[in-house]
This record gives sequence, C-alpha cells and structure tokens, in this order.
Amino acid sequence: MRRVQHCPQSVAELDELASEPDRAVVETLSRIDGDLIVAGAGGKMGFHLALMLRRALNELGTGQKVIAISRFGGPRAREPFEAAGIETIAADLCDASIYADLPDAEAVFFLAGKKFGTSGSPEELRRFNEEMPSLVAGRYAASRIVAMSTGCVYPFVAPETGGSIESDRPSPVGGYALSCLGRERAFLEASGVHETPLVLIRLNYSVDLRYGVLVDLAAKIIAGEPIDVTMGYFNCLWQGDAVAWTIRAINHACAAPEALVLNVTGSRILSVREVAESLGAHLNYVVNFSGEETETAWLSNAERVHRLFGMPRVCENTLIGWVAEWVGLGRPLLGKPTHFEVRDGRY
Repeated sequence: MRRVQHCPQSVAELDELASEPDRAVVETLSRIDGDLIVAGAGGKMGFHLALMLRRALNELGTGQKVIAISRFGGPRAREPFEAAGIETIAADLCDASIYADLPDAEAVFFLAGKKFGTSGSPEELRRFNEEMPSLVAGRYAASRIVAMSTGCVYPFVAPETGGSIESDRPSPVGGYALSCLGRERAFLEASGVHETPLVLIRLNYSVDLRYGVLVDLAAKIIAGEPIDVTMGYFNCLWQGDAVAWTIRAINHACAAPEALVLNVTGSRILSVREVAESLGAHLNYVVNFSGEETETAWLSNAERVHRLFGMPRVCENTLIGWVAEWVGLGRPLLGKPTHFEVRDGRY
C-alpha cells in the first residue's frame, strides 16, 4: 500500500483512503473462497472494513458477498453499504432467535459491542459484550473469526515499559474492560470446543479524522477547553491501517489455545501534552492544560503486528497534521468522544 501524505479533503475522500486495499489485503482474500460477514458493521470502523473487503474482492473478480450485519437504525444507515455493493442485514445480534436465519460465511469480522453509558448497567455490559459474542461464536463455529477487543484489558503501565505485550496477564479496570475480557473468553471457549480458527484484536486507538483521541484533543483546543493530562500518554493508529491489519489477520487464525492475540496500534507512545502542543501549533491556538501526568496509562506494544504486517502507512506525525487540518477547517465530526482520559474504567 502506498504511503500517503495528502490529507483527505472530504468525507468521500476520507472513506476512499481509509478503505483502500493494498496488495497484501487482496492476497489475503484470494485465499478465502466463501462469503464474508462484518458483524456490528454500523459502528465507527464497520463501513471502512466492509468497503475494503468489497474493493479487494472486486479486484479479484470473484462473486463472493460481503454482508454487513447491524441494527442500522433505519434505511439511510444502510445506504452507503448498499451503494458500494455490500449486502446488509438489519438485525439485533443480542436476539438469539435471529441466528437461524443468518447466512453462512467463510470468514466473520466481529466488531459489535457496547461501551458508553454502561457504567451503572452491568447487566447491559454482560448482554452486549459477553452473551452476544457467545451467540455469534456458536453460530459461526465453522467459520474463521477475527474478533475486535481492546487494549483496556491490560493494566496501566509506565511509558518506559514500551507498553503491554500480548502475553501480559490481563488486569481490567472497571466493568467495561472486564466485560471485554469476558468477550474474549466467550470466543476462546467456543474456539476450544469447535476448533474455530480465531484472532483477537486488541485495538488502541483508531483515528479516522472524524473521531479518535487526536480529534478529541483538537476539538477541545479550538473550543478553548483545557487539556487534562492526568492520563498523560496514549497510542493511536490511522483507521485505514487498523482495518487492513484486521483483515489480514484472518489468515493467521488458529483454534484455541493457539488463537492469536494481536495488539493493533501505532509505532509510538505519545505524550498528551506534546501532541496537544503540536496540534495547537498547527491550529495557531494557545493550549491550556489541567492536572499532572500520572506515571502510568493504558499503553500497548504492537511489535508483533508490525513484524507480521509492517509499519503503519500513515505515521503519527502525519496523522496529527491531518487532524489539525480537518478539525481546524470545520469538517464533519462524528461527535463521539473516546473518553480516553478516563482512568477508573467507568463509561
């Protein structure tokens, strides 16, 4: 995939760039004979992932389907998918009665789950992040599965450690992170029983210019709000890279206990203070800060995924410049803050 320095100038160009398949993605899909499902496709990564799959299959000239499953919330939510040749199924994946009618698939990319507004609802977290993944894993026991998880299952670590690696013992903070570990366990248990090939993706954090940690910081700077540096460090990754690596992971899927776990993030640990100052310089705004850096943060070491798939095609410095341009010019945002600064795990 070509390395890109030019910032997208519109949502259409952003979608085009974030869903551009490289030769490695096309080669990955050339080894898959059946249809592909993106479960939970209505979230922030789902369209780009489904579109990259569709574009790669178009290059191969196969008749395979890409099927996006989500509640969608209305016909307009399905329009971008269907306009791109992606089939859609409007369904609540928490409803066990719908699974008998879902189509078979050679590969399933699982992006569903719930995070925000659940701090006082442990039963909701359990239903969305543990029980529903178990239903998906059971229905698609004969498929290959790549399931999205989060770096929040790790403990806080100091930047000097280089970040948590995949073999580190999970130590989730708060109900959300605990439920995400439950999601991983649901897929691992099903994989162990049915010998389902599986990869778990611990993402930390994706940025597509309309949302993400960098967007949160830039928006606060423009609004004149102080930047809280208590959570002083973070990782991030261009969404196009996150999507490509998630797709390529399918050919590394193995049954539990050998299921692959991958930290998917950028190549550097970033300082909130330094990034905010860089964004402020790009935007020509004075940045105000509050709080003091805590010694630890949720940080991931992505050396394993970089060895497998190479380095990000959009580096962090380029991404910072893109976000400053996009937000500074008032281009569309999703209005979905990451709340990356939360340290008690309550969302």
